Amino acid sequence: MATLERCPDEVKGVGAVLEVRRLLLLRELAVRGTVAAVADALNYTPSAVSQQLSQLEKEVGLPLLRKSGRRLQLTPQAELLVASAAEVLDTLERAEAALQDSLTQVSGRVRVAVFQSAALALMPGTLRTMAARYPAVRVEMVQREPEEALRETWARDFDMVIAEQYPAHAAPHHPGLDRRDLTSDAIRLALPAEEVAARPMASLADARDAAWVMEPRGAASRHWAEQLCRSAGFEPDVRYETADLQAHIRLVESGNAVALIPDLVWAGRTPGCRLLELPGAPRRTVFTAQRLASAASPAARAFRQILEEEAADAQR
Repeated sequence: MATLERCPDEVKGVGAVLEVRRLLLLRELAVRGTVAAVADALNYTPSAVSQQLSQLEKEVGLPLLRKSGRRLQLTPQAELLVASAAEVLDTLERAEAALQDSLTQVSGRVRVAVFQSAALALMPGTLRTMAARYPAVRVEMVQREPEEALRETWARDFDMVIAEQYPAHAAPHHPGLDRRDLTSDAIRLALPAEEVAARPMASLADARDAAWVMEPRGAASRHWAEQLCRSAGFEPDVRYETADLQAHIRLVESGNAVALIPDLVWAGRTPGCRLLELPGAPRRTVFTAQRLASAASPAARAFRQILEEEAADAQR
């Protein structure tokens, strides 16, 4: 931990009692980057956030923020307070989990961020089982891209995230998140059925001149897919971009494109296209992550257990 060189003028007022609510606002600024983002997340006005942060500076008696272009940058002293605020939140979260654990009935709320194919393949069964076994638990689900969802779970916008990781493309790690593998699935080359294909294709190399559909640039799946094609000796002709894997499937089934599709997408349905093994038989890892401070929450623990049961059933 950094040490502060203090002189009498610098530390005047440091002994004042800190307002925890303002301390947490400072942490929100560190997490979200701008006053506007903090205001939007907490349903405050930007001026109210600025006023509370100014008041915190007066309480501390030290500058906590400095301008860097159009953004506010935290001083070293502010960073120390942010670390302390995180400890306060962890303590409160552990206390809430312990309180829930003392009750005879599992209840509460679980906020889950999930990517599309997991939402389609795993969530319906998980939600049905949760409702049957734990009717007092409210599960809320939002679809998010994995990298965004991991950060938002770390920031406490969600209680848990279901995320994915492609071969040789590690998902971001955030401190204080407990990650656990949920399942893995093969990724295959999806080709149009022979009766709708424009020309015969029997391998990845045969798809060098085909039209491709891929996820938008910046997605780990897109980067992995491009690298796979380049390793096979060609640059894919990506004519269609969408994050919706159901749209990928329709474009392939209709004979308009080829794609790289993970097996989890086919859970509960029969593929309407040809699926070919890829060189090296690559697999995608699906995992869950939640904050360590909330690990004792009975509702979150129950949800994770049932989700793992559903994932195991999907692999059979």
